[in-house]
Amino acid sequence: MKNQVAMFFDGGCPLCMREVIHYQRIDRDRAVRWIDISAQPDQLESFQLSYENAMARLHVLDKEGHMHTGAAAFVALWNVLPYYRWLARVVRSTGLVPLLEMVYQPFARWRLARRRNNCPV
Repeated sequence: MKNQVAMFFDGGCPLCMREVIHYQRIDRDRAVRWIDISAQPDQLESFQLSYENAMARLHVLDKEGHMHTGAAAFVALWNVLPYYRWLARVVRSTGLVPLLEMVYQPFARWRLARRRNNCPV
């Protein structure tokens, strides 16, 4: 798993899938291992990640083996994707991660509530 980022995503969420498909298209170097937690929940155990936690927030494992969640997970993902590396640098260097997290938290709660009620997102 070293030298490859892993993104844990909810493949049963239409909104999430639109974003993941976009990222997958630009991941020409196959820098990311895409793990659909709704289709492969058994994959989570080897990362000491519960299904409930994985569904509640975006999780990205970086190349060094550090797990990032929420807004920090997006930055870790963007850091290895073409067209997004610059955004990762800007967000980190300007200290915007906490602000993005404040925006991400309510969205994540809303998304999870919709998924629990079997409503499309």
